Amino acid sequence: MGSPSTRITLRQQVEQLSEQSIGACYQCGNCSSGCPMGPWMDALPNQLIRRLQLGLEDATRFESPWVCASCFACGVRCPKGIDVPRVMEALRVVGLRSGEDHIAPGALATQQLEALPQIALVAHMRKATG
Repeated sequence: MGSPSTRITLRQQVEQLSEQSIGACYQCGNCSSGCPMGPWMDALPNQLIRRLQLGLEDATRFESPWVCASCFACGVRCPKGIDVPRVMEALRVVGLRSGEDHIAPGALATQQLEALPQIALVAHMRKATG
C-alpha cells in the first residue's frame, strides 16, 4: 500500500468505509450496554472503537464485527450520533478484503443447512464470506 509514511491505517480505512468519525467517540459505553449481542462478543463495540482510536491494527482479528446483528440499538443510544453498525460493517469489509472468511459453507453439516431458513443462510454468506 505504498511507503510506510503513506500507508493508510486501519482507523482511516474504517472511517472512509463507514463515513463515521472514530475520534468523536468519548467512550461512554452506551453502545455496549445496550447491545443484545454483547454477551457473545469478544470485544464490545466501544472497546473496538477505542482500539481504533489508539491506532491498534488488530481490530479486525476480533469476532465481534461478525457477531454484530446490525440491529442499530447501539447507534440510537450513541450521544455523539456515531452509526456503530456502519463501523462494524467497515471492520468486516476490511477483513474480507484482506482475505479473511468467517464461515466455510462446506464445513456445515447437512442437518445444519437443512435447519436454516434459506434467507438466513444467504444473508450470512454475503456478510461473512468474500
